[in-house]
Amino acid sequence: MTGSKDLLLRLEALEAKALKLALAHKELSVSYKELQSENLRLKNQILLKEEEVRNFHNQEKISKIVTSIADDTYRKTELKLKINEYIKEIDKCIAFIKE
Repeated sequence: MTGSKDLLLRLEALEAKALKLALAHKELSVSYKELQSENLRLKNQILLKEEEVRNFHNQEKISKIVTSIADDTYRKTELKLKINEYIKEIDKCIAFIKE
């Protein structure tokens, strides 16, 4: 009888460990999925920031071109405004294409 009690206790302990392991696995799976989701969100955020930086660099280059081309203040301002309009339209087109 003592052997069967000992065996029963060992089986119960093994069952408790298996349940604990299954719970830990479930918690880790949920955490993993959350981390994957956050990782994807951060990657998308990085892509958006990189695009913003590229747009900024393009605007900076255009401003330098405008500054070197335009002689008087009126023409320079007019040219900058027109180029900014074109940039906004191009950005809208890019956003539309991405959708």
